[in-house]
Amino acid sequence: MTVNEAITELGKRLPLGRAEDFDNTGLLCGKPSREVSGILVSHDTLESVVDEAITSGLNLIVSFHPILFSGVKSLTGKNYVERSLLKAIENKIAIYAVHTSFDNDYFGVNYGICEALKLKNQQILLPKKNSLKRLDVYVPRDFAEKVKEALFAAGAGNIGFYDECSFAVSGNGTFRPVEGSNPFSGKLGVRENAAEEIISVIFEDFRQHSVVGNMKAAHPYEEVAYQILDLENENQYTGLGRFGNLPEEMEEEVFLRYVQKIFDLKVIRHSEFNSKKISKVGVLGGSGVGAIDAALAQNCDAYLTGDIKYHDFFKNAGKMLICDIGHYESEQFVVQQLFDILSEIFPKFAISKSVVKTNPVNYFL
Repeated sequence: MTVNEAITELGKRLPLGRAEDFDNTGLLCGKPSREVSGILVSHDTLESVVDEAITSGLNLIVSFHPILFSGVKSLTGKNYVERSLLKAIENKIAIYAVHTSFDNDYFGVNYGICEALKLKNQQILLPKKNSLKRLDVYVPRDFAEKVKEALFAAGAGNIGFYDECSFAVSGNGTFRPVEGSNPFSGKLGVRENAAEEIISVIFEDFRQHSVVGNMKAAHPYEEVAYQILDLENENQYTGLGRFGNLPEEMEEEVFLRYVQKIFDLKVIRHSEFNSKKISKVGVLGGSGVGAIDAALAQNCDAYLTGDIKYHDFFKNAGKMLICDIGHYESEQFVVQQLFDILSEIFPKFAISKSVVKTNPVNYFL
């Protein structure tokens, strides 16, 4: 199996098209055609993680965070980013990052947090907007199933936990071939009446190229009549953050002890107590200041994330307990999650979890 084959299979499960626009996901370095000796799963790709891959004989690192993000104009080893990349390149190790494609995944980072907290009735906190499109295509009735199969193969028709979803309307179409045409049916200069179907399917915007390509390849007409519409529907199965209900409501202090135990935390920075019990909880792994308003809008009693600044704690408006549990700490389950996904995709391949501590934050108690 080559690097390209490995990341292609992983990309089917965690499409890079779901990543945020600012992100740098995908293959960051490495030769796509190189054979993979084994995969090392890590939270970050520090120099020590690359050393671990070298020692273990594993030449593909699948990392949550991208080591190469922005501002790198040369590779001379002047900082930890450049040293990590240089060492990987010199030792023929490929680095692949998933980051926000996994943040936005229904069973991704925030699902892991909610499962650890045993939250029920889970929903996406910030569903992706303007990411869904609808294709309507006119097809001769005898070719309708063939075109549907091609659309489904490209990922069209996936709605939540259902796939191959479509809608069809039968009718009669007309066209007249003119000079220069090479019609599938009909005669030059004569209006043709054809029994046709309009097939409608929904798809995620990043799939448009493959959806349209598959459709045209399966369609018999020289000129395919179709339209693509942008939908305002939220994608309720893709997005950042999550919220749900605790198995039973808790006093604020009891809730903090509960969180502290689950995440193995030495300290939790939090807003003032509001003298209310905690039942509905919102979460967003990593830096989640931007979702405080969304958690308030969902009437969450508490919100867990990382990288909260001084003034951010005032945003609770006396209605919600804001808790900073740490950037790394809130994402601590991702290595095991990615390991499980890769083990399912490649059940007979060498996959290891990094044992290197990549959390840069320490506490003096």
